[in-house]
Amino acid sequence: MLLNPFDDQPAEFKAKAAFTLVLLGAANLGVWLWAFDAFAGRPALLGTAFLAYMFGLRHAFDADHIAAIDNVVRKLVQSGKKPLSVGFFFSLGHSTIVVAATVLIALTVSTFQDRQNALQAIGGVVGTLVSSLFLIAIGLANLVVLRSIFAAFQRARRGEEIGEEDLDGLLRGRGLLARIFRPLFRVVTRSWHLYPIGFLFGLGFDTATEIGLLGISASQAAQGLSLWSILVFPALFTAGMSLMDTLDSMLMTGAYGWASVKPLRKLWYNLTITAASVAVAIFIGGIEALGLAADELNLTGRFWDLIGHLNDNLADLGYVLVGIFALSWLVSTVIYRARGYDDAVVDPQGASS
Repeated sequence: MLLNPFDDQPAEFKAKAAFTLVLLGAANLGVWLWAFDAFAGRPALLGTAFLAYMFGLRHAFDADHIAAIDNVVRKLVQSGKKPLSVGFFFSLGHSTIVVAATVLIALTVSTFQDRQNALQAIGGVVGTLVSSLFLIAIGLANLVVLRSIFAAFQRARRGEEIGEEDLDGLLRGRGLLARIFRPLFRVVTRSWHLYPIGFLFGLGFDTATEIGLLGISASQAAQGLSLWSILVFPALFTAGMSLMDTLDSMLMTGAYGWASVKPLRKLWYNLTITAASVAVAIFIGGIEALGLAADELNLTGRFWDLIGHLNDNLADLGYVLVGIFALSWLVSTVIYRARGYDDAVVDPQGASS
């Protein structure tokens, strides 16, 4: 019996994954039944509802979502956990802001429309600042781990003994630099910690999908649609985004888990994938920070135009990141098997064969 399907413990991993998928499937179905009931006989509103759902699916592929979920999953897996619900809690936190903003729009549509630009500007600064700082921080934390992994892998290739306990300590970032960066490692220790982080990420109403959803809500509220019916739109957005973010964290948890079977496999796989995770987190965090600086300081020029273009197309970058991670996993596995690392065994005396 599952006492807590979101506890991150390795026990009953498949049952927890199945429960979560059934829960999300039922939630998606339930929201669509709500939409069909609320908008029966009004095909234009059903079309708008479909648009809100697509907004949610697409928003899950924003680069900051992909980078945050991957880096946190990698961090928690190295703590011996199975964090399949990282994406679930991140999306719920993110959606809380969208739902709250929708209710605010519906209740005070005229006032909100007058102040929307000001609120959007404030939220954009706060949300982007939190997003960029978190991604850079988690990227730096994983960079410390990457340094330890590389050194351990080099020693293993030379035939030195690496015990399981020593290996786990290395992958968790033990050492001088880890002590210096320890606060970064403590940013997240459980999947549900992604809820407040997702909430803060959601403060930035500067993404096309969120602005589009708020626009839908504002227009329908102005036309006299009831609050109950207006809430269908953020509910569909949440359902779509939660489904994709959760699938993302499940796939990454499974991929990282494959690497934990053998010590050398754990080293090799984490060496290649952690490098990709670090690069992605620091790159996306840096792009967001530079974009925020450009907006606030009115910086111009070709470089700043490029930064603005990248920030305006984070969803497209997200698709690229998915491809990068998939390619990294594939290349890592192919090279690992081609070089016969699975046949290498480190014995207690330190001889490698």
